[in-house]
Amino acid sequence: MQEFYHHQLNSGISELPRIFGMTASPIKSKVGNSESSWSDNIRKLMTLMHSKVYTCVSEAVIKEFIPTSTPKFKFYRDNGIQFHEFTLRSSDFTKSAAESAQKRITKSFFALIFCLDELGVWLALKAAESLSTNEFDSFSWGHSGDRVVKNFILACVHTLKGYLRCDPEWSIGDNIKSDVELGLLTSKVCCLIDSLLEYRGLTDIRCIIFVERIITAVVLQDLLNTLLPKYNSWKTKFIAGQNCGLQNQSRRKQNDIVEEFRMGLVNIIVATSILEEGLDVQSCNFVIRFDPSPTVCSFIQSRGRARKQNSDYILMVKSGDSVTRSRLEKYLSSADIMRKESLRHSSLPCDPFEGDEYYKEAYRVASTGAIANLSSSISLIYLYCSRLPADGYFKPTPRWDEETGTLYLPKSCPLQPIHVEGNKKLLKNIACLEACKQLHNIGALTDNLVPDIVIEEAEVEEFGNEPYDENKPTYVPFEFVNRASNNSHTMYHCYLMEFNQNFIYDISVQDIFLATRIELDPEIGSTQFEMNFDRGSLSVKLRYKGTINLSPDQVLLCKKFQVTVLRILIENNMDKLATGADKCYLKDDLEIDYLLLPAIGKGEKSVVNWFAVNSVNPYNFTCKRHPPHIMTKSGLVCICKLQDALVCTSHPSGKNYFYITTGIMELDGNSSLEVRGGEVTTYKKYYEQHHGIQLEFEHQQLVKARHNFQVKNYCHGLKHGKEREASRAFVELPPELCFIVMSPIKDSIIYSFSFIPSIMHRLESLLGAFNVKKMHLDHCAQNEIETIKVLEAITTKRCNEAFHYESLETLGDSFLKYAASQQLFKTYQNHHEGLLSVKREKIISNASLCKLGCSSGLPGFIRNEPFHPNTWIIPGDKSGSYKLKELDTNGKKIYVRGERKLKRKIIADVVEALIGAFLSTGGEKAALLFMDWVGIKVSFNKIPYERQFDIQSEKLIHVSFLESQLKYSFHDRSLLVEALAHGSYMLPEIPRCYQRLEFLGDSILDYLITRHLYKKYPGMSPGLLTDMRSSSVNNDCYAWSAIKHGLHKHVLHASQELHKHIAVTLDNFDKFSSSSTFGYESETSLPKVLGDIIESLAGAILVDSGYNEEVVWESIRPLLEPLVTPETLKLHPIRELNELCQKRRYNIIQEDVSRKDGVTNYIMKVEADGVIHPYEYTGPALKDTAKKIVYKKILNSLKEREL
Repeated sequence: MQEFYHHQLNSGISELPRIFGMTASPIKSKVGNSESSWSDNIRKLMTLMHSKVYTCVSEAVIKEFIPTSTPKFKFYRDNGIQFHEFTLRSSDFTKSAAESAQKRITKSFFALIFCLDELGVWLALKAAESLSTNEFDSFSWGHSGDRVVKNFILACVHTLKGYLRCDPEWSIGDNIKSDVELGLLTSKVCCLIDSLLEYRGLTDIRCIIFVERIITAVVLQDLLNTLLPKYNSWKTKFIAGQNCGLQNQSRRKQNDIVEEFRMGLVNIIVATSILEEGLDVQSCNFVIRFDPSPTVCSFIQSRGRARKQNSDYILMVKSGDSVTRSRLEKYLSSADIMRKESLRHSSLPCDPFEGDEYYKEAYRVASTGAIANLSSSISLIYLYCSRLPADGYFKPTPRWDEETGTLYLPKSCPLQPIHVEGNKKLLKNIACLEACKQLHNIGALTDNLVPDIVIEEAEVEEFGNEPYDENKPTYVPFEFVNRASNNSHTMYHCYLMEFNQNFIYDISVQDIFLATRIELDPEIGSTQFEMNFDRGSLSVKLRYKGTINLSPDQVLLCKKFQVTVLRILIENNMDKLATGADKCYLKDDLEIDYLLLPAIGKGEKSVVNWFAVNSVNPYNFTCKRHPPHIMTKSGLVCICKLQDALVCTSHPSGKNYFYITTGIMELDGNSSLEVRGGEVTTYKKYYEQHHGIQLEFEHQQLVKARHNFQVKNYCHGLKHGKEREASRAFVELPPELCFIVMSPIKDSIIYSFSFIPSIMHRLESLLGAFNVKKMHLDHCAQNEIETIKVLEAITTKRCNEAFHYESLETLGDSFLKYAASQQLFKTYQNHHEGLLSVKREKIISNASLCKLGCSSGLPGFIRNEPFHPNTWIIPGDKSGSYKLKELDTNGKKIYVRGERKLKRKIIADVVEALIGAFLSTGGEKAALLFMDWVGIKVSFNKIPYERQFDIQSEKLIHVSFLESQLKYSFHDRSLLVEALAHGSYMLPEIPRCYQRLEFLGDSILDYLITRHLYKKYPGMSPGLLTDMRSSSVNNDCYAWSAIKHGLHKHVLHASQELHKHIAVTLDNFDKFSSSSTFGYESETSLPKVLGDIIESLAGAILVDSGYNEEVVWESIRPLLEPLVTPETLKLHPIRELNELCQKRRYNIIQEDVSRKDGVTNYIMKVEADGVIHPYEYTGPALKDTAKKIVYKKILNSLKEREL
């Protein structure tokens, strides 16, 4: 209001909103006893809000709608514990304390004295234990005096424990009266317990206990959770604000506790004033004021938390404290006084507003009107620092030096220390306001005066939440699409598909002509590839044979031929065949238009086998040698028509069977036939007994035939086990049962056509990949790439083919991350690592890459479904439901056959895989050119990196040792210092911490290791490359390397917790270093900082060497040796167990994890073939490490069982 509203009001702006607000108390501060003081406070509120105050005429009106709790006084006697106070005061704990620790010792001392006086020895002990646990979890700018403070608090713990009983069976609350007499609990605490126990009959209690101090909330939770289970099942938790040295709670944690309270999982909340406002739990039926309300507003607000009808509001008051009792009684009557004054002021105008000095000096952003003043500047600086990068060992905060009037900001902030002079009372405010101005001038605060990362994160989140339509088109190569020609002759380009049979079979594969209306690019027109299947492999090579002109009748004949052959092979259905044959006609519709024709002859002498093509019209074939004397389902025919024919037999069951005849036998219906079991019968009897067919022409010679061939997916790239031949490869058919579909036609032609769906699917895929390449080449002609590489990049694993994009995607992902990181690092030289990471995420996120991929037209080319021959579109077949749609994209025609669902990640992965394809073929320049085409604007252009740091490096680090370890001599040694400086090391002479260099180094190491693995193992499976990269590029691997080469000794930090963590890691190093290179065997959480410095050193070398990647690799690679190989690869136990359970169908029947007071409990049970494999971990490891340990133990148990 003071910053914006009244400023606008005083500027003469009349179009201001009126304010409507609701409050239980218009008075917030302490007030005097006179009604005039109440009146003044209400008037000030009206003036500040520029509003009128209104209320109901009586409390009775409010009670009709809102339940009001019943106030009750509870009195307790004061029984101070002077003896214990004297013991602590007389202890000589502070004599050895350093000057820097005196304030913390004093603060801890008075907190414990307070607990002794107000709560008793037992709760004072709990307070001391809480301080000893949490005092050193928060990190200051230095560590001076930490040991002194720690020793003081531990001495307090030791002293207080001396007053407790040593009996292991004893616990607090066994005899409350005795506990009070011994001073373990005070009468005030006893009064609280008695008050709660009066309500122990209530099963659905919701109680809030309001206390004044955070330490009180913390220890009362411990007491009630220890004592109340002896009487009922109530559960207690505390909610309090922030306090250095105590158990700080996040807002999310507090919200979770409130939700548990609402659901009844928590019955009692011990809270400070933080919970007086904004909490609305309708079931809350009990409020206790353990400490009296300091203001009437606090009193009214806390009373209002009891929202249930007939609830109670307990006011605890010390016996004889008439002042407090009188004040609380006045608070009880305050509602009537405030109502009376509010009604009186409702007819009075507002006074002119006069702001205080904190709001007079301000910094205003002209474009937005945003304001920072002396009042808000400190909180704004703390907000800015809270959004700087942090880790588990350091939380960035500003440091104010009151003596010199200097404000020091964390090292991840680009500002130098700010020195100011002026009114000492306002000096810190003035310095923070100056810092706000400077941060805004360099863009670290936006024009709305909020940290820039807030806006960046919001944009990334908003972009990621944009609606996305998963329905994407499927393109058909334009080379295969056309309309029927109205000309007397249509020209086709002929390509001979030469087949090389790499297997032994009694039928030879015959070459086939592919005839297209559009001439194929020479690369596709001369392509060759291999199809693997059960018997071996079939090599396919295309050879251009020129053009051929066909009349409409010839075109129709060719289409009828290929539709007939392919429908019989794919569908084996006579009814569908008839439908398809009827719909073979020429019409001016878009259709898949190419011809597949049998060839006769080899090589240059190959021509179209028109004799076979004409077999689709068997009745046009006339034989001059034999009269038509053989009775068939097609009528009387000559014997020649049954020599090589494709026939169909129908059975009484309604089924149709297709056979390929190969000759006439010297057998008839009366010939002997040996059936299973050795029984001998005749063909006539067999057909009658087994099929219910009475042969009428039993003296006709039988026809030798073989079963029709089966069409399969030969694109999978895998050789199946040899297919089992039918028990009778050949059969003997009575001619009278045969309907002649095609004649004459050789079985070798039909066998050859059984490969056509897979061959044409591969050819269509190659054309799609070629068209993707051509789209890019039109933009950048010099960026040549093999079509097969593009095909690999647009093929997903789901296609189940011999190749897919995973390896290229892994390579492309690492390069994209590095390219974006380098560009951002050089462009934004004042941005901290957190902001750089957010900006990088905007470039490389799946949402961003998907959007760019869609804009480039890539989704239609992506292959994401396994090939199914029965869904393949037979060219010229008009009986299907498909309909082609023509699109015009940038002057180019694209044909769509339908839609399928594609998730964002698939499109993003394909973009990364294409980057990898260009990178592996043409190097980094080719990859950058492709990225530019797709819309990723990054480059490796040289940008001056400004560094003006005057550092005496040798005084801070052991330069010669480090350079010898790295095998690299720095030109700018300040980079080496920066690479080793942790955020907690806040000495003025340190220019920056390592976070920016770590950001850059993380990406270059990821890229270099991935590139190394890709090149060294070119034949490895895509999944293996991903696994090897994961094993090599991880913090555990880097951290072990840092320890192995002694780099942990040179980290510049001021964090006790980090020091302890490194010490624990060193204790475990000898145990695990010999058994594992990659950190998976470690049962301790490795300090992330140690992995970070490997990355920051890589970043430092990259910058110092002028972005020479090979120099970085030669320097860092020896630190990481031995690198993972396919033989040494170990899968992460979590992944390995999950895959084993999925493969063997084992069930994870229990998995529970919890962490409290620094101890993790992880329980897991796996059921394998009826046997339960359990394991429980309890220890100090973090949740992720505990999970790894548990999974590894159960995995070993399962493996032992299998052995």
